[in-house]
Amino acid sequence: MEKKGQQHSTHDSFLTHHPVLCIIALSVIFIAIDPFHMSPIGGREFKPVKHEVAPYKQVMESWPRDNLSQLGQHGKLEFVDQVFGPESLEFDGLGRGPYTGLADGRVVRWMGEAVGWETFSLVTPKWSEEACARGVDSTTNKQWKHEKMCGRPLGLRFDKETGNLYIADAYYGLLVVGPEGGVATPLATHVEGKPILFANDLDIHRNGSIFFTDTSKRYDRANHFFILLEGESTGRLLRYDPPTKTTHIVLEGLAFPNGLQLSKDQSFLLFTETTNCRLVKYWLEGSKTGEVEVVADLPGFPDNVRMNEKGEFWVAIDCCRTPAQEVLTNNPWIKSIYFRLPIPMKLLATAMGMRMYTVISRFNEDGKILEVLEDRQGKVMKLVSEVREVQGKLWIGTVAHNHIASVPYPLATN
Repeated sequence: MEKKGQQHSTHDSFLTHHPVLCIIALSVIFIAIDPFHMSPIGGREFKPVKHEVAPYKQVMESWPRDNLSQLGQHGKLEFVDQVFGPESLEFDGLGRGPYTGLADGRVVRWMGEAVGWETFSLVTPKWSEEACARGVDSTTNKQWKHEKMCGRPLGLRFDKETGNLYIADAYYGLLVVGPEGGVATPLATHVEGKPILFANDLDIHRNGSIFFTDTSKRYDRANHFFILLEGESTGRLLRYDPPTKTTHIVLEGLAFPNGLQLSKDQSFLLFTETTNCRLVKYWLEGSKTGEVEVVADLPGFPDNVRMNEKGEFWVAIDCCRTPAQEVLTNNPWIKSIYFRLPIPMKLLATAMGMRMYTVISRFNEDGKILEVLEDRQGKVMKLVSEVREVQGKLWIGTVAHNHIASVPYPLATN
């Protein structure tokens, strides 16, 4: 009896003398369980992992800055509230355009001031104005629950010989539509018997094959932020071969593969890995065929990559990474707790020092930085998806806003 009393007394003593530790322990357990789904990940299976990203200090110290914020100075807003989330920008063989895919599921083209924008293509016959058209709200979460039905066209590429437009749609896979437009025809919706969950961008090889990215096998576009949060690497580079109508896995185990661009001689292609903040080269010809190289480590999260007439590459980057983000990347257990806090995501991001703005960068084929243009104040673009250099102008797309930006290029020098 005496021993039991002493044991009970010891427990009482711990609870009495260490209430703060008890509260902390209970709070950690509560956060880990998240029983009321109050955190940003709200009841989801969340498995953060460590992933390959270059050290923050190493990248930021060597990255050239545009201290004049020239993109913000010289940029111009185009088509405000006429286009909704214009991710990718394309021009046909007759020079008409831009064509762009919208958040409401349409591919539209600019027909000049007299006509304006017209619907060129739909990715599904299920599309209807009543169900899918939400105007400026198309780029908000009001559209997300409708995306699977309405579609979300992302990467666009014209075959200059046939005039066909190829479309990477986040939900309907790889599609094609003829020069006159209309409802697009699906080409690749599955690979090895399993659905393509998140087709993102594409390019067309001279032999007719179409390379395209599938961003994740776990998350679709509406849930793309969880790919970044987890650091998961189930993305793939795929190839569709028209003669056999078959789709093949070229690379897998990629962390948010995103934009894609073949080189001028088509001996290699470049693609961006958004999670790992880098530009990657995959060799298609020569002694290095099949090899993968990191071409450039970037200060932020890259989206599309596009080539100019000189064979140089423009990369759209949502900038910038932060030291706090690196801590979470290298310590997934901290990330698991942090994003289970019952605090809105916007506040958690602010606490990490994240304030996103647009950076566009021009590279040569070896990854040397040729030019950097920034819009630090978000005057023309806060979040960027693509840069196209066409006939003396940079056209800049965004998945997040309801306009396109343009910049006369090359920039005038003082």
